[in-house]
Amino acid sequence: MRTWIITHGDGDGVTSAAIALAVFPQANVFFSHPAGLYEDLVDTVKEGDNVIICDIAVSEREVEELRLFLGRLGKRGDVVYIDHHPPPVSGDLKGLPITLVRGEGCAAELTYLFFKDKLSWDMSRVALYGAICDYETDTRFFREALKDWDQRMVFFEAGVLAQGLEGSRGEHDFKRHVVRTLSENRLPSSLSELLLKALIETMSEEEMRRNLPGIIETLTHIAFVVNPRGSIARAAGYVRAISGKTVGIAANKKKGMMVMSLRTNDDRVDLNLVLRELAPRFGGTGGGHPNAAGARIPENVFRKFLASLDNEVGRILEVSG
Repeated sequence: MRTWIITHGDGDGVTSAAIALAVFPQANVFFSHPAGLYEDLVDTVKEGDNVIICDIAVSEREVEELRLFLGRLGKRGDVVYIDHHPPPVSGDLKGLPITLVRGEGCAAELTYLFFKDKLSWDMSRVALYGAICDYETDTRFFREALKDWDQRMVFFEAGVLAQGLEGSRGEHDFKRHVVRTLSENRLPSSLSELLLKALIETMSEEEMRRNLPGIIETLTHIAFVVNPRGSIARAAGYVRAISGKTVGIAANKKKGMMVMSLRTNDDRVDLNLVLRELAPRFGGTGGGHPNAAGARIPENVFRKFLASLDNEVGRILEVSG
């Protein structure tokens, strides 16, 4: 019997995994994402293993398969699913023999609060890093926990972590090293390689931001870029701001798919709901948060998907006034 911590590879996922690893130091850390979670579980976890899943939204397309597999795992081992994303429209994980942890804030906050009795108080700092990385700083936990720390130091360390991880995309062994370091409550800046990656990523991101105006394409309500030289999450936010459109999108081509990040600052548009309903019509997946979400769409229908998304955003704006 083994213990697995399966988590997202961004700042919130990494800090969630670090908090869980502090409780289960012999656990194996594996990085996954919504579109690949079911396949990764089937390929990696055996019945009888214990599993902690952190910060991975349930894919609309695989919710039934995931329910069946988690149900089998939960009958023979302990399964804890910690996530702060809205549940899928077509189904949920309730009623399974697993521990389902949901609530406000980021996954790192939820993980810390769930395991709090088994942690030293100062691991709250790692949860604060995760909250800052995920822009989830308007919670009671965050405000209270921050009082125990110098906020300038916490925000600096969170910035190093966020930028360093953006500069480590696909480097899973290095990210596991970061998780281990954080689980020991060592500072992100104590990792010289992470600090260097953060500096390089920051300079690269600034160059990307300056180049975006020349490559942005627009429709009526959305703006997008393809293959920006840098983080698509950061690029999507800049695209929205630069274009003045309701939704900003950045996409990378990857193995016949368009992997997208989407951002909006208009509360009338719930990107999570829109993508969960729209993406499957084009053979893809999508979801996340109301103002920040992601999607994977086959490359050959990418433009058609964007046109439908533009129409849907327009319809929402018209109905809501």
